[in-house]
Amino acid sequence: MQLTGILQIRSYEKAKEFLNEEHVGRVASIDKNGFPQIIPMNFVFLNDVVYMHSHVKGEKLENISRNNKVGFEADRELEFLPSYFEDPHNASLADTLYISIVIKGLASFVSDREEKTLALNGLMEKYQPEGHYDPIQSDMRVLDAVSVIKVTPQTLHGKYKIGQHMRPEDRMTLAQKILEKNSPTAHDTLKIMGFEITDTGLKMIDNPIW
Repeated sequence: MQLTGILQIRSYEKAKEFLNEEHVGRVASIDKNGFPQIIPMNFVFLNDVVYMHSHVKGEKLENISRNNKVGFEADRELEFLPSYFEDPHNASLADTLYISIVIKGLASFVSDREEKTLALNGLMEKYQPEGHYDPIQSDMRVLDAVSVIKVTPQTLHGKYKIGQHMRPEDRMTLAQKILEKNSPTAHDTLKIMGFEITDTGLKMIDNPIW
């Protein structure tokens, strides 16, 4: 079965929702020797662009100054599916359920103080939603002490694998195996797959089509 199209995230709103939930993204730039440099970063996806904050000096900033074409990705492993789910003798049947977003874009350094303030407050709202801080103001000196990197997507592609390519009865069987294995992520995975855990077992409540 050709899975490429089935695994594609077609909903831009779902892609944004995923990016807003993930805490770590990775930005790839090209260093002075032509090698890709990949750095994990905190980020916020706001107004259809990626914002990241950084020290005012560093290799990634130098890379972007030379070549502003960058890659950015965020991913989540939902559940490792051991091979014995299918066959206790065939290790090649191990698999993974996942969600990922890959962006190719143009990076720039935000100089406008209002936009910089918007980005930094967006980061705070994402990572500290409980509040307990004073919002950043555009006249604060802290804006001069940090760089804000903006990545404007040229392409944004998402993939997800949560059993949407399976027949309903096979997806239910997989869900039951995940529940029985009871990994730390099992309950969250089942919810994303479209299942509800009830007193009597599993109930399929949603068709996982994004």
